[in-house]
Amino acid sequence: MMTDIYTALSAVLKGMEDTLAANGFEPVLPQGVKKGELPAITESGKITIDFRGEKGALRMEHFDDKIALLITEKTGEDVAESDFGQLSLSLLDPSTADEKDTKYIANDFSESLNQRFGSKTRGGTSSKLPAPVSKAAAKSGAVSYDANTLGSRFTVLYPELRADYKANVDRYGEFLAEEFFANGGTAAVLQTIKGNDKLKMKKLFSLLNEIYEDGTNEIQSLIAVSILGSMNNDQDLLANCVDYMSKDMLSPVVQINKYLASKNGKGAKMRLENPPPYKPEKAKRKNPITSALGM
Repeated sequence: MMTDIYTALSAVLKGMEDTLAANGFEPVLPQGVKKGELPAITESGKITIDFRGEKGALRMEHFDDKIALLITEKTGEDVAESDFGQLSLSLLDPSTADEKDTKYIANDFSESLNQRFGSKTRGGTSSKLPAPVSKAAAKSGAVSYDANTLGSRFTVLYPELRADYKANVDRYGEFLAEEFFANGGTAAVLQTIKGNDKLKMKKLFSLLNEIYEDGTNEIQSLIAVSILGSMNNDQDLLANCVDYMSKDMLSPVVQINKYLASKNGKGAKMRLENPPPYKPEKAKRKNPITSALGM
């Protein structure tokens, strides 16, 4: 476990040194900070570390237990805060973070930076990860959360699945959510529910509730059927979830679990556990399970 946020940020920065150098970025030293020291500025609880190079400017920003890598292709000293756009985002709570967490963040930020500037990975070039829908856009009603947004933010909670998420996008040229969750994502959710750790459950359902509430019909089906429907109507598991699920999600999840455990739901359950091979969709189809329930 890290002793404080500055120790954690130093570890992330250390893990990014080679990538920053390869892309021509050097840290901007704040007044009074010597070379070799953490070049951080702290103001109103927000910690920023700036970098400059011929390709633009970078900013590492930590606030409210989240760490973001921001970028602009503007150069020079007149770069404004509004010029920066988010390149990657992760959770970083210094009270629980360990070496595994900082290594994951350093690798993720490094890969995002390399992808931005077209750098090749050891296995060749990777598909560009689709951009997730922002919270502001979803809350405004301008756009709904999609499956990729769930996948991207899900792997912030489960960094051990980040490589699987990226491999999924590389394999299909898009994020195939059903396969990702069938091959590890859902198992991680069930493990969290079985463990019933208060903090982990709160983080998991905070994400699922938010995405469900402002998500497309497709993403609501993915969460209620493919992921939480896998509890197989286990009353102990459902009981663990009741206090964490939103009112909008609770009833559909309970209905779906009952249906899949019923005689009429056996066929649907079998199809859920043995999905057909991937084929590019010509048009989005409604999930037959939610259709059967009139949802």
